[in-house]
Amino acid sequence: MLRCQDIPTLPGLEAIRLRGGQAGAENVIRWPYVAENRSFRDWVDGGELVFVTGISRHRSPENLAECLYEGRQCGIAGMVVLTGEAYIGQFPAILSRLADELSIPVFEQPYSLPMVRVTEAVSRAIVSLEQPASADTLAGAIAARIGSDQLDLLLDRYLPATDNGLPGAGDLLDAWLTHGGNQQAMAQTLGCHRNTIRNRMHGLTGGLTHAEFRTLLLAHLLTWPDSSTTS
Repeated sequence: MLRCQDIPTLPGLEAIRLRGGQAGAENVIRWPYVAENRSFRDWVDGGELVFVTGISRHRSPENLAECLYEGRQCGIAGMVVLTGEAYIGQFPAILSRLADELSIPVFEQPYSLPMVRVTEAVSRAIVSLEQPASADTLAGAIAARIGSDQLDLLLDRYLPATDNGLPGAGDLLDAWLTHGGNQQAMAQTLGCHRNTIRNRMHGLTGGLTHAEFRTLLLAHLLTWPDSSTTS
């Protein structure tokens, strides 16, 4: 389940900041909703992350407070206020205090962050997390917990950073995992001499700590063909 506290951790949404309502940070988000009317009571069913832009309707601090009160009555998960020079100039401090009082997470999003990118990221994360782990694989279980996009981000971060740029490192790690590090068996699989395997392994792991090598193995394991990392 996607929770309010996860929003700033989604790829591309780092500019969104929690400004109040920390006590409700674990509220589950059912779906995003962009509020254009003064009242959104008739358009939500509960659990929504409501975005207030101020584009089609002027939003004073008082009106934003009304939105938050209405959101509590409707059972929304949280609210996002877009700020910028054109519409809602600054995030009102009164809203932070009210969010704390009502325990409803309220975020600030800059207008420079495209709305379509935000709602797409949130929607994809919700759909991804709602899907079960595929074939009981480790990658599927992790993707089901943190989202396939987040898993791909972690793989991009750790796998290239620890392969030392060694050509054929993927095949070498495949052989290592298949044969439990037995270099003679690895040499037979890869069609080379055992000394070649030893030299290649040294080139791959010579500068790595034990923990870094374990990270490399885990990251590579998640990219094996039978490990689904996509939704």
